[in-house]
Amino acid sequence: MDLYPLYNSIRIAGISTAVVLVVGIAAAWFVIRLPRVVKGILDCIFTLPLVLPPTVVGYLLLLLFGPERPVGAWFLDVFGIRLTMDWWSAVFATTVIIFPLMYRTARGAFEAFDKTYVQAGQTLGLSNSYIFFRIVLPCCRTGIIAGMVLSFARALGEYGATTMIAGYTPGRTATISTTVYQLWRTDNDALAVKWILINIAISAVVLLVINLVEGKSRNWKKKTVRTADNS
Repeated sequence: MDLYPLYNSIRIAGISTAVVLVVGIAAAWFVIRLPRVVKGILDCIFTLPLVLPPTVVGYLLLLLFGPERPVGAWFLDVFGIRLTMDWWSAVFATTVIIFPLMYRTARGAFEAFDKTYVQAGQTLGLSNSYIFFRIVLPCCRTGIIAGMVLSFARALGEYGATTMIAGYTPGRTATISTTVYQLWRTDNDALAVKWILINIAISAVVLLVINLVEGKSRNWKKKTVRTADNS
């Protein structure tokens, strides 16, 4: 059994999750401080990949990164790099697909954050970067971790956009989802079921991690409330 699809899926999901972790948090923190109208427009744009069919997202990426398209042609002419039909092409697809998950989760965590902590930090003369990294992020870590885990799980199972921009090449672009489809097409049900079980096992671990994080968050909140009551 060739384990390349598993390795490639984890590699793609890991890279795209790392990207959206940074970009999603930055976008969420930026958007929540904007005027309502601007916030609504940007929120719609950032969330759009969540409701679009993955094949539509893949097609739009092909229009941008294809070898005869603006960005793709420039990279091919200047660097000799083809941005489609390789394993890293799937990173573009999964990053766009999972970005709304990280963005919405981080935004929800920031909006639920008690802003008086920020105001208290400002009165003490703390810099904005210190307040963000040492106060805001630690307080919102539960929501951010949950968004990161969900994003990784979604990236791991992405098929539509990945197929459009990366295709299926054994040992090069194959992922778990594309491998299952190809095995089904070739009537290799036994091997397809093995890959499905592997995917289910990974998904179960992801859900377990989310439950553990949420459980720790509830326990922390209960302890905080009891401490406040006792004081």
